[in-house]
Amino acid sequence: MARQELRTLIERSIDDLPDAFRGVFVARIVEGLSIQETAELFHIRPETVKTRVHRARRALRRSLEQQMGPTVADAFSFDGERCARVTQRVVDRLNLPS
Repeated sequence: MARQELRTLIERSIDDLPDAFRGVFVARIVEGLSIQETAELFHIRPETVKTRVHRARRALRRSLEQQMGPTVADAFSFDGERCARVTQRVVDRLNLPS
């Protein structure tokens, strides 16, 4: 169920990309076309493919961080008792004095 929710979130974020970025991103990353094949498909230079994929990834990262940021931070909090417990385990395994 969580995978489906994550997939839906990613798909929605891809759908929200600007047209020029979305098409190139889907062709290159989702469909697995080469840079050259993608460039030929969209009649653009290979350098433009690279730039658009880079910008699409950056936009996706921002979108996902905005939507999931608080959830991810809460799920993997590392402070207080948990931090002390994990630190102590590491020290114990390294046989270091506490």
